[in-house]
Amino acid sequence: MERQCSGAVGKPSAGSRTAPDGARGAGPSSSSVGALQRGGSQSAEPDELIRRALDFKSQGAQCYKEKKFREAIGKYHRALLELKGLLLAQEEDDDVGGLGRSLTGEQSQLLESIEIDCYNSLAACLLQAELVNYERVKEYCLKVLKKEGENFKALYRSGVAFYHLGDYNKALYYLKEARSRQPTDTNVVRYIQLTEMKLSRCSQREKEAL
Repeated sequence: MERQCSGAVGKPSAGSRTAPDGARGAGPSSSSVGALQRGGSQSAEPDELIRRALDFKSQGAQCYKEKKFREAIGKYHRALLELKGLLLAQEEDDDVGGLGRSLTGEQSQLLESIEIDCYNSLAACLLQAELVNYERVKEYCLKVLKKEGENFKALYRSGVAFYHLGDYNKALYYLKEARSRQPTDTNVVRYIQLTEMKLSRCSQREKEAL
């Protein structure tokens, strides 16, 4: 049974303000912008939906670089929205509008890569907020780990989220998984120390209550 300990928790650094996942530098071309302005369509071909998603993801990365985190969040959500039908087809193995089963292996791989990058980047944006929604950070990171269980950033940020939500056992699990991928990362090491201190205090309080 997991130990949880309530109480106010400080906000140590959750990571540096580096470029989010999948950043590609310059924004989309003028022709891409024109396509974006015309909006999405359920009848669009997979290649077109993926292209528009990549354009939005690129715009999100640029907004992040400019520290416009709220705008970046909107762009990443738009990227995921463009892929919604394809993602449903992938996850449910269902033919949505005839798109799902027409995906090539390359398209499926690109689709998953965009999804992972967007959810990782959304979590990164949320962690820059003055008041962080750690429940949402956790949700996005677990979506990444469902697709890519060894993703370092998602493991680390999951640990951070669980720590601030007061679930120290799960926090320690994900942080140790992250450390096994990057043993010298100072942020991971620091959060492991903080989490172990919290667990030790909780254990002490339980003994004193007996």
